[in-house]
Amino acid sequence: MSDLRAIAQDLGTCRLCAERFAATATSHRPNPVVWFQPGARILIASQAPGMRVHVANTPFWDRSGDRLRDWMGIDEATFYDRSHVAIVPMAFCFPGYDAKGSDLPPPKICAATWRALIVEALSDVRLTLLIGGYAQAWHLGGKVPVTARVAAWRDHAPTVFPLPHPSWRNTAWLKRNPWFEDALLPVLRARVAEVLNE
Repeated sequence: MSDLRAIAQDLGTCRLCAERFAATATSHRPNPVVWFQPGARILIASQAPGMRVHVANTPFWDRSGDRLRDWMGIDEATFYDRSHVAIVPMAFCFPGYDAKGSDLPPPKICAATWRALIVEALSDVRLTLLIGGYAQAWHLGGKVPVTARVAAWRDHAPTVFPLPHPSWRNTAWLKRNPWFEDALLPVLRARVAEVLNE
């Protein structure tokens, strides 16, 4: 447990990507958003913080967080209770925007430096949510499209659930894939409740 706290302290001061971020269109400084502690039973493996999260220093502090909490069937207080939920993205800092204003991908050096240490130290995790292609590839291996991963959710349940990103940009995806809300979400919500009540 103390190892995880030490990792969190070291991660909070990480500046590996300072030059990389300074060269982006946003020209911002690193700000690792660290959201985990010993005892967490649910691991949310996401992509990287957006600008709002960078400013608020709180993960999923946006509309996608509202949608994710709805998918999980939990309230904001439970979601942000680090003794229940660990949020460990593929990159802990906002990667910045490119010249066209699009989000840059999470720098690979972040996961290579921190991810295995943190995941291994989170020894009480009983349920892992893999949000988006980067997290799914790291945890499950291979290059498989997100829709195919999510459609095959039964292959990984009840301990792992691949999910699309809860961004409101994916509303069209949800309409094209009604099985996600009809079949997957009820099982996910039941599993979240079960894990939190163990």
